[in-house]
Amino acid sequence: MSTPALTLPTGVAITGALAPRYEEVLTSEALAFVAELHRTFDATRLDLLAKRTARQARFDAGELPDFLAETKAIRDAEWTIAPLPADLQDRRVEITGPVDRKMIVNALNSGAKVFMADFEDASSPLWSNMIEGQLNLKDRWAGQIDFHDASNGKDYKLGANAAVLIIRPRGWHLPEAHMTVDGAVVSGALFDFGLYAFHNAKAAQAQGSGCYFYIPKTESHLEARLWNDVFTLAETRLGLPAKSIKATVLIETLPAVFEMDEILYELRDHMAGLNIGRWDYIFSFIKRLGKNARFLTPDRGRMVMSEAFLKSYGALLVKTCHRRQAFAMGGMAAQIPVKNDPAANDAAFAKVRADKEREAASGCDGTWVAHPDLVPVAMEVFNRLMPAANQLGTLRADVHVTRDDLLLMHEGARTEAGLRENIRVGVQYIEAWLRGRGAVPLYNLMEDAATAEISRAQIWQWIHLQAKLDDGRTVTGALFTSLLEDEMAKLREVLTPAVYDKGRFPEAIKLFSDMTLASSFEEFLTNPAYKLVA
Repeated sequence: MSTPALTLPTGVAITGALAPRYEEVLTSEALAFVAELHRTFDATRLDLLAKRTARQARFDAGELPDFLAETKAIRDAEWTIAPLPADLQDRRVEITGPVDRKMIVNALNSGAKVFMADFEDASSPLWSNMIEGQLNLKDRWAGQIDFHDASNGKDYKLGANAAVLIIRPRGWHLPEAHMTVDGAVVSGALFDFGLYAFHNAKAAQAQGSGCYFYIPKTESHLEARLWNDVFTLAETRLGLPAKSIKATVLIETLPAVFEMDEILYELRDHMAGLNIGRWDYIFSFIKRLGKNARFLTPDRGRMVMSEAFLKSYGALLVKTCHRRQAFAMGGMAAQIPVKNDPAANDAAFAKVRADKEREAASGCDGTWVAHPDLVPVAMEVFNRLMPAANQLGTLRADVHVTRDDLLLMHEGARTEAGLRENIRVGVQYIEAWLRGRGAVPLYNLMEDAATAEISRAQIWQWIHLQAKLDDGRTVTGALFTSLLEDEMAKLREVLTPAVYDKGRFPEAIKLFSDMTLASSFEEFLTNPAYKLVA
């Protein structure tokens, strides 16, 4: 099949390789819309990223995050978000995953209420992944998502009761290196949002749904305001009803938890709810306060949602959302079925069940799972503990969370086993990401970029603060390097040299090591990693 040349609007360049059907997504009209978004909003985006850097300098100097004095009136006032459409009223189980064709069909058919199609942490941002993902979603709304997989001989067909579709674009920090406007690289967030909304918003609305998004990595209400402006412009340009684009914002950064009311307020006309993004939240906590010895972390496995800063964050999110009549969505259950080990499989499912029971009891209106086999487990819990469509009436008047509660660190040991686990998981995830896979099964968990971020952030913090392990040793760069070499040698034997040597482990090891041993902390590993795949 030949690949037609693109017709490009003035000032727009596409440098990514073209493949069959790419021209269906990269139309002149769609690219012109993305270009307008870029020209209108990119200066503000860059200014907001600079504000993140300035804020980090203050944290590094000892300042602690707090509720904003200048927005106290918003927090104190009584207001609610705009009404929500019918198909977002019951979100008790949501499944998430990348935007490959098989995942989309299986997730939509999984029995979950919602499928979050992820262009962000569960997808490696290869050009082919991003454009083929857009094609797959366009096909979903065109009724053409069914396909035959020649590799396994199976037919994949969309069922009659498909999950509601919500799209997660990339965060404000990530570029889309293969599109430039007037010589400047466009934002990955605006690229993902713009193409999806342009091609699918009207089709989704015509079929009784809507143009819905999950917004990642938000750090402030000003960043939420930018998204609101983007949505408003899109509704005008695309001929959509006002307030019809709806967004759920992941609260997965430490600064954002102190601005939840303000984020809800800025997006009140387009807001659907907030989500407890627990894994990235741990990463953000370490990143923002990692140079302060008061916040030295224990082993990652000790940082659980039922204790310390994570418990307070989850409780405050539910209370804040329900006061404003917005949904409070629980976090990810990363467990996946354990094949050929019934005892381990039962243990994994028991962990999921207990986690979901905790969320439902806390007032969450729904939760996330990463694998279709876990949908029935989570569904049973929420059906049992949340018989109504949601828990917006659960106002959590019992919750009183202070700034200090949100900064209370977990207690626990730091161990060599924890250090080794961070190394194993971090390097293997990056290696798979460089090969184009963003959702990676590792040690019976479905991992995305957040896990690799926690892994390298925690090791960096331990080295920087000269943390002591439970056996008395100090965590140093030399100790890290020694364990890294040992873990990679063991991994090569486990995977077999033939498999290991075909991978991209040298690049993954170097990137993980360089970022862990750096004197300053890199904001996101996906930025330097992107340069290796773009």
